[in-house]
Amino acid sequence: MPRQPHPTSDDSCEISHIHADSVRRARQSMPDGDTASDLAALFDALGDPTRVRILSALATGPLCVCDLSATLGVSQSAISHQLRLLRALSLVRARREGKLVWYSLDDEHVHDLLAIGFAHVGHTAPTITGVEEERTA
Repeated sequence: MPRQPHPTSDDSCEISHIHADSVRRARQSMPDGDTASDLAALFDALGDPTRVRILSALATGPLCVCDLSATLGVSQSAISHQLRLLRALSLVRARREGKLVWYSLDDEHVHDLLAIGFAHVGHTAPTITGVEEERTA
C-alpha cells in the first residue's frame, strides 16, 4: 500500500502566515483572465508532439502540406488539421503560391518559444540550431 504523505511535508508551510508584500507583488504581475486563457491555449497547442514536430520542421523554412506530410510521416489530412489549429493561434502563417500553400512560423516569437522549450528539456533540435545559425549570419 502506498505511503501517505505526512501533513508537514516539504510541500506546505508548518504555520499559516500571509506575507502581504509578496502577495501584492504576485497579484500585480498576474495576467488578466483573457491573457491567461490565451497563454494556456498556446501551451496546450505545444502539448501535442505532432504539432511540436510540425513547428520544428517549419523552423527550417517554409514547407507545403505535402512536404510536412513526407517529413513527419503523417497523412496530409492530419497535417492540415493540425495546421488549422496552429494558424488559429498565430503560430504559423500560410502563403498561397499558385496551387501550393506554403506554411512558415508566424514570427520570431514562435522560433524563440521552440528554442527555449528545447533548451529547457535539455535537447538540442538540429532544425532549431540550423535556423539560429542562419539568423545570426
